[in-house]
Amino acid sequence: MSITRSYRWQSPDVGEAGSNGNADACTLRVGLVGLGLMGDITLCDLLARTDVMVTALCDVDASRLAAATEKLSAQQGAGTVTCFRDFRELHRREDVDAVIISTPDHWHAIQGIDAMRCGKDVYIEKPLTLTIAEGRRLCDVASETERVCQTGSQQRSAREFRHACELIRNGAIGEVQSVAIRIPPPNRHSESISDSAPVPQELDYDLWLGPAPWRPYREETCHYAFRYVSDFSGGQMTNWGAHNLDIVQWALNADSSGPVRVKGTGVFPQDGIYDTPTGMDVTWDYASGAKVHCTTGKPRCTFIGTAGTITVGRGHFEATPIELEDAALPPDAVRLYRSDDHMGNFLDCVRSRQQTICPMETGHRSATVCHLGNIAMRLGRALEWDPVSESFANDDEANAMRSRPMRAPWSLD
Repeated sequence: MSITRSYRWQSPDVGEAGSNGNADACTLRVGLVGLGLMGDITLCDLLARTDVMVTALCDVDASRLAAATEKLSAQQGAGTVTCFRDFRELHRREDVDAVIISTPDHWHAIQGIDAMRCGKDVYIEKPLTLTIAEGRRLCDVASETERVCQTGSQQRSAREFRHACELIRNGAIGEVQSVAIRIPPPNRHSESISDSAPVPQELDYDLWLGPAPWRPYREETCHYAFRYVSDFSGGQMTNWGAHNLDIVQWALNADSSGPVRVKGTGVFPQDGIYDTPTGMDVTWDYASGAKVHCTTGKPRCTFIGTAGTITVGRGHFEATPIELEDAALPPDAVRLYRSDDHMGNFLDCVRSRQQTICPMETGHRSATVCHLGNIAMRLGRALEWDPVSESFANDDEANAMRSRPMRAPWSLD
């Protein structure tokens, strides 16, 4: 009888060579746009590296900018960084080689495009975009400018996910029939709509909104809480979904394609300030016959094949039959891009000009799966999707939801 066990898995050092902090050292000059939760984590990461100099910081909130400057100056030295409120000024600095964008989702495309057109390599946090159309435009500009790009889908640089995907791609569980993924519920809850509040003196709220529709300032919809307002983000579907659906895409060898059908239902707040789903039940069909089913719960990906099952999560690997947990791949096996340090992979590729583990096309295709789920939940009906033309079949309403108007003067041009 097959059994399963769960443990913190450590893989041997195998895999197709990637870039993992071992490139010829040269000091890269990096600018950070967005200094909230992820921006602060990134700043701490960069300050721990000896081959990076943070030369520019940008945020529309002066208090966050001041806090980041103080932290940086304490370690890197006073007077080593220039601060900006407007990202466009940072992008035009000659002392910036690469830009890391950690702003709310509705800003990613505009800021990424501007950075690339200014000759900067870019790292953009996931989800890559707010809409499908934004993702395609980012990919086009990345190709036109030949910039090195990385999407912040860091699970690709974790050993347990790479090991799971390599086993699946090499047929260890037979033909993949279905995948069950779970996405956590929101960690913010909708409340009664409050009156608008005065904009804090330190915040440039108009620039924070940028291309999003104008709305009165409320603390409950700004900064981290943007995640649960559809003008700014896609909720947990694009937050955690951009991680777990990215692993599904990798395992199914769909990094340049995607599903062909989607249907789903969601639980939407009926009163309050948040309007993204608090619960979801979505299914995507792939041309291979695999069905991917997403529900709300502890984040995991379970791949069910004709010869076995693999469940993977952060620090978690579980397989049936149990022999798969220690299975070694043959010398001629398909090997996936190896990275053990997601930010390091980006920095090394900036130096080498090689492709990163999660370039724009990959990030766009994974984000698209999330966007398809959100569109299907909003419309409440099954949709046929063509991943080649990136359009819905015979559905004008759904196709209109691939993009959104932007508040003047902002655009993707």
